[in-house]
Amino acid sequence: MIRTLTIAAVSATVLMFSPAAFAQQTGGTADEAKAMLMKAVAAVKADKAKALDMFTKGEGGFLDRDLYVFCSTVSDGKIVALSNPNAKQNIGVDTRTLKDSTGKAFGA
Repeated sequence: MIRTLTIAAVSATVLMFSPAAFAQQTGGTADEAKAMLMKAVAAVKADKAKALDMFTKGEGGFLDRDLYVFCSTVSDGKIVALSNPNAKQNIGVDTRTLKDSTGKAFGA
């Protein structure tokens, strides 16, 4: 009887905390993205060369889960810094030529 009650209590506890575990987000939130953007802007204003280096290396908190910083030039749209280690091949690429997974141009 005590064994059954113990198993029931443990099961109820697991079930009670399961929604919290499943609800945890694995990616960054919009607020976290905005905070990273503000931090990136401040870093560029303080020391542009150092900031671009940190972005490229993913240092200083500029790479967090699925959130990362990238910078491109205004004149030609080329990516000059990119924190995403899976997209380093895009440094130097014109952002105006990039498309999303559905083939749609970014910003369109």
